[in-house]
Amino acid sequence: MQKITLLLLVLAVGLSSCVSKKKYEASMAEVASRDELIAQRDQELNRYAQQLAECERREIQIKNQYDNAQAQAQIRQEQIEDLRKQRDAQIEQVGDLTVLSQGANQNIGKTLEQLEGKDRYIRLLQAAKSKADSINLALAVNLKSVLREGIEDQDVDIKVDKTVVYINLSDKMLYKSGSYQITDRAGEVLEKIAQIAKSRPNLDLMVEGYTDNVPINSACVKDNWDLSVLRSTAVVKALQNKYDIDPNRLIASGRGEYNQLVANDTPENRSINRRTRIILLPRLNQFYDLLDPNKVPE
Repeated sequence: MQKITLLLLVLAVGLSSCVSKKKYEASMAEVASRDELIAQRDQELNRYAQQLAECERREIQIKNQYDNAQAQAQIRQEQIEDLRKQRDAQIEQVGDLTVLSQGANQNIGKTLEQLEGKDRYIRLLQAAKSKADSINLALAVNLKSVLREGIEDQDVDIKVDKTVVYINLSDKMLYKSGSYQITDRAGEVLEKIAQIAKSRPNLDLMVEGYTDNVPINSACVKDNWDLSVLRSTAVVKALQNKYDIDPNRLIASGRGEYNQLVANDTPENRSINRRTRIILLPRLNQFYDLLDPNKVPE
């Protein structure tokens, strides 16, 4: 009996022990399943967190791009406004230029007409100068050729200046010392000048008398002004009376001690200033003929 009871007790204890182990193992399996589920949930949460962070980053990026686009759009709008203003200003300027160009074209036309007239006038003057220079050059050559023989070069000086020919005659050749009486030697020169004058009836002859600055005072001559005029008058009278030059072509003038060539500081210089100058002048009608527009070369 006791053996049976002990056996039953052992069996009861063993059965009790077997049931607890199964529950334990079941509980452990349930815990493991829950841990796995929790791990899965953690992974999902991490993934969601990464996705949320990515969304936030994209949102910030998109916002920045939008702000940049807005700024660019504002700049473009301002540029468009500036271009419109420039266009309107250019249109206005074109309109003004159109009005101005009409007046400018008229002014240009008038200017061209004036320039053509001035050009024609310039060519006219050039032709006149060329013709006058040619006449004077030929006249000077003839005078030098005629006066070359028997006359010392230092006593006769022939020059061409602009539209006239000058013949400078020394005082010692023309007059006696301190006098206005013409010497015999002066007659030789005046005769040759008269020959040239007769061959060119369109030329007038102006005779200018000059003195030095040494004062003079005599019964017949009061000062250098008188002496210069008396000397030029003596030459004019000789050309008229001795060599038959038309008096209408003759002019007598005196310059006194003024318009000197050199300073009156030496006897040599005073001798240079004491001179008589004969100027061969073209008559006014001949000068105007040089300016005849119908004779201008094209």
